[in-house]
Amino acid sequence: MATVVLTAVGTVLGGPVGAAIGAVIGNVIDNQVLFKAKGREGARLSDLLVQTSSYGMQVPKIFGTMRVAGTVIWATDLKETKTKSGGGKGRGSVTSYSYSASFAVALSTRPIRAIRRIWADGNLLRGAAGDFKSEVSAFRVHAGGEAQMADPLIASAEGMALAPAHRGMAYVLFEDLALADYGNRIPSLTFEVEADAAAVTMAEIAADLSAGRLSGTALPGVDGFAAGGADVREAIAPLVEAQGLALQSGEADLRLVATPSVADGVAGGAALVRRINGQAVDPVQRSGGAADGVPVAISLRHYDAARDYQAGVQRVTRPGPGRLESGVELPAVLGADAARALAAARIGAAWSGRATMTLQCDWRALALAPGMVVTVADAPGLWRIEEREWEAMVVRLALRRVPGGAGALPAGASSGAIVRQVDAPHGATTLMLADLPPLRDGPASAPLVVAAASGGAGWRNAALFMTGASGEATPIGRSAPRAVMGVAGEALPVGTAMLVDRRHALTVTLLADDMELLSTDEAGLAQGRNLCLLGHELIQFGQAARIGPASWRLTALRRGLRGTEWAMDEHAPGEPFLLIEEERLVEPLAMAGREGEAGGVLGLLAIGIGDAEPAEASLTIAGEALMPPAPVHLTVRSDGSGGQAISWTRRSRIGWRWLGGADVPIAEESERYAIRVMQGTTPIRSAETGASNWAYAAAMIAADGTAGTALTVEVRQLGSLAQGRAARIGMAV
Repeated sequence: MATVVLTAVGTVLGGPVGAAIGAVIGNVIDNQVLFKAKGREGARLSDLLVQTSSYGMQVPKIFGTMRVAGTVIWATDLKETKTKSGGGKGRGSVTSYSYSASFAVALSTRPIRAIRRIWADGNLLRGAAGDFKSEVSAFRVHAGGEAQMADPLIASAEGMALAPAHRGMAYVLFEDLALADYGNRIPSLTFEVEADAAAVTMAEIAADLSAGRLSGTALPGVDGFAAGGADVREAIAPLVEAQGLALQSGEADLRLVATPSVADGVAGGAALVRRINGQAVDPVQRSGGAADGVPVAISLRHYDAARDYQAGVQRVTRPGPGRLESGVELPAVLGADAARALAAARIGAAWSGRATMTLQCDWRALALAPGMVVTVADAPGLWRIEEREWEAMVVRLALRRVPGGAGALPAGASSGAIVRQVDAPHGATTLMLADLPPLRDGPASAPLVVAAASGGAGWRNAALFMTGASGEATPIGRSAPRAVMGVAGEALPVGTAMLVDRRHALTVTLLADDMELLSTDEAGLAQGRNLCLLGHELIQFGQAARIGPASWRLTALRRGLRGTEWAMDEHAPGEPFLLIEEERLVEPLAMAGREGEAGGVLGLLAIGIGDAEPAEASLTIAGEALMPPAPVHLTVRSDGSGGQAISWTRRSRIGWRWLGGADVPIAEESERYAIRVMQGTTPIRSAETGASNWAYAAAMIAADGTAGTALTVEVRQLGSLAQGRAARIGMAV
């Protein structure tokens, strides 16, 4: 007995009878050349997502355009580089330290055309324009041709005689890729590989993988495909199964064919055999599977170009009984509509394929090859020949019903939303230093100096360096992520810290069009949202409206927050604006292991990948976080005896929210105030008190000779680490 699956060799020997005789030979070719004994499974989606560096890992053949991780095939140890720049014309030099590595990654055992985008740990490393988001000295693509030479860096490191050229394998080489963004290790990389200029058909893929032994006509195509596995069968099986293709024998080769909408021929009828070796037989045997054995849902996982070639899933369900669900993994690039149509076709084929039939025929059935779709007398629908067996001068045909003429699903399948990074040049760095009051609960013991860095849409971060008095720059680490920064338009007028300022509006222009400012409600404001720094004043805004590509109008302002009402009259056009988000700020003094002192000067440099020159910022440390805020509700009244009674309400640098109605905590070792009586700019009298009131008695007025003059009283709280700013009020005696 010979079961015929592939009959190319037999057909070449001559005619249907010759084809049957040669079936055994054909089966040997099938098993030993095209479809060897099963080893590892074919490529799965997960194989292409994680970069490896293990010996023996298979490198796939890439068709079309795919996103693949690849395999690290060569690497150097980490390299430390010390760079000294500047120092001329009175400027201090900058010494920086960085770490990098050089390595090669194999991508495809089939030649490729180009490498487009590259992702590192899921973040964009190289844009579509070829610009790198992290520093790299050189990047070379070896397309995988049979004549390619060894990479010069590998040759210099290993020696020309020992350096492999990796002919027939496409790979890329990074030379001195900066690793600061990746924890000083080689990151997990994925590459957008363009192996072909356009989509590829199943026929092209089959012919390439089988060295021309398989062909096909009018077969569907895919935008990309990764072929892997122990043999041709494993490599091509995911596409064949997902597309519902069948094998047919041709005159000179084997063909992959799609399910036709019309039959290739007719089976049964007059060719049916009712007696075998003199015994009566039933020439037609039918069977049908249970409906609940067919999956009620099929999920097809695939790569979707609309999702930056990440995995997507399309799920199709059928009505009727059953609880079984199945999944199909297709390492190919398909659109959402195409993937959903494939899933629907698979569930339709499973439903139709419940019906099977066996026909006993005479020798005329040898003209019907396995893989052909036929009609059968007295049986509705189309049937595919799965097996053809010739024994005792009887040809047995095993058939399975296939779907026929089903309507197409309506378009509009969703690829799903993804988080996609902006693919834009890094651009120049903008650096800002700010000396802030406390932003968290609890007393501060050191100045709170923060650094914010930002840039255009493609800006990532920058290396920070603290400069000393001699001009030497010391690296202290990296900046925080991109801060929302800009400049003010017109100068913001003086407002009030007592009420919501609905009269004035703040207009700002941010660094980039993609930066946003959002409105918030009272609950959001109470949680600290929309806190910003304008000049030296801390402000919250309730409403934000875009008035230009990067311009915003901010209203419902809370002014002079955290004791910064003193800065309300210092505004000027074009002053810096910063949205206070703690995760986008760093504390350079803490990064350098220093606390800083009031009166000291802090200098900072920031160098990003797009900077030709470092961005610079400096400030004189005031120690705003150490200063008690100025007292409020300062009043003067006559004491009835010719003197003046001055009183006030204290504030605390740890009591910004008045929650219980009681006095705020002192946050200092003791409650002390310094009072000065001023005549113009001339001090007349100074005093200290431990209470929130003080009397300028009649005897003091007489001794000071200030009767009948206009005076000013200044009151400031004396803190444990610094004295606060003064509150002032006029006084006539």
